[in-house]
Amino acid sequence: MSENSDDWTEGPELSAEEAQRRRQARRQGEPERAEGEDAETLRERRRLAEQAMLDRWIDGVLVEQRRTRRWKLFFRFVFAFLILASLTLTFYGLFAAQGTMEAEGPHLGVVEVEGVIDRESPASASRVIEGIERAWEAPGAKAVVLHIDSPGGSPVQSQRIYDAVMRLRESGDKPIIAVVEDIGASGAYYIAAAADEIVAAPASLVGSIGVIHAGFGFEQAIQRLGIERRVFTAGENKDFLDPFADVEPAQRRFWQDVLATTHQQFIDDVKAGRGDRLADDERLFSGLIWSGEQALELGLVDRLDSLDGVARRHLEDVRLQNYTPRLDPFERLSRRFGRVVASVLGLSSAETPVRYQLR
Repeated sequence: MSENSDDWTEGPELSAEEAQRRRQARRQGEPERAEGEDAETLRERRRLAEQAMLDRWIDGVLVEQRRTRRWKLFFRFVFAFLILASLTLTFYGLFAAQGTMEAEGPHLGVVEVEGVIDRESPASASRVIEGIERAWEAPGAKAVVLHIDSPGGSPVQSQRIYDAVMRLRESGDKPIIAVVEDIGASGAYYIAAAADEIVAAPASLVGSIGVIHAGFGFEQAIQRLGIERRVFTAGENKDFLDPFADVEPAQRRFWQDVLATTHQQFIDDVKAGRGDRLADDERLFSGLIWSGEQALELGLVDRLDSLDGVARRHLEDVRLQNYTPRLDPFERLSRRFGRVVASVLGLSSAETPVRYQLR
C-alpha cells in the first residue's frame, strides 16, 4: 500500500477505528502491520524504524556541530588576523616610519604638501616643517622643493609653515622652490609665497588669496518642526556662530572684521614673500583663482614648469629624494576613527571655522 493511499477507498474494507489507528501510526513514523504479519515481525520493523529515525537525528546533530565549528574557526581566524594586522601596523610605526634615509650625492630634497592643510591631516605644519628641515640639513640636497597639491586649509597651520620657510630662506643660500602640481590655492599658496621661487604647470590652479567661513542657518527649520533649542551661555555673544540661532547685525559686522583681519595677514605675508614680482592688480587679493599661465602674468608664479623640469634645471643627473616624514598608519587609523566617533556623537571639532581654503 502506498504512503498516500486512502484506507477508505483502497485495499480491504476497514473499520473507522482501524483506519484511524493506521493514520496515527503513519504520522508517528511507526510501520503499519501488514496483513498476516505476526507481532514479532511488527516489533522488529518498529525497532528498525526507530533506529532509522535515531540515525537521522544523530546526522542532523553532527551537521549542526560541524556548521558551528566552522563558524567558530572563521571568527577565530578573523580575530587572529586583526591582532596580527594591529601588531604589524604598530611595529611599522615604531621602526619603519621613524625616518627617511638620506640620499647620497647631489639631489633635490622634496617635501610633499598634499591635501587639506590641517593639524590632523598628512599636510600638518609639524610634518611639513620636519620634512623641510631634514631636506635643508641634508648635505647632498642642492635645493628644497615644496611639492604642492593642496586647496589650502587652516590659517594657523599655513602660517606656521610660511614662517619656517621664511626663516630658512633668510638664513642660508640653499634655494627653496615651490612647485604647484595641480592646485596651489589659498593656504597652499600662502606657503608657496615664502619660497624663493614658485613654479607651476600652465593648467594648474593658483591663488585664491582670501578667507572663508561657511555655515548654515537652521533657525526657521527647527521652528517649523516645533523643536526647541536649549543653549545656556555666559556672555551674550557666546553662541553667535550657532547655526540654530539668528545672527545679529552687530555680530555679523564683528565676524566680518575677524575675517578681514585674517585676510590682511594673508595679504601682508604674500607681499613680503613675493615683493615687487606681484603685478599691480587689485584682483590679486580678491579670492579669485587663476590658471598657471594667468598667474605668471600676475606675478603669482615665476616660471611654468614641472617637478621633473626643475630637477633637470638644477642637476645634470636628475635625482629626487622625498624627505616628507612617513605616516604611521596605526596613528592615521586611530585619528580617523576618533573623528568618525566625534562626528557620530556630535562632539565639537578642533578644526578652526576660518579657512584659507578653496571651496
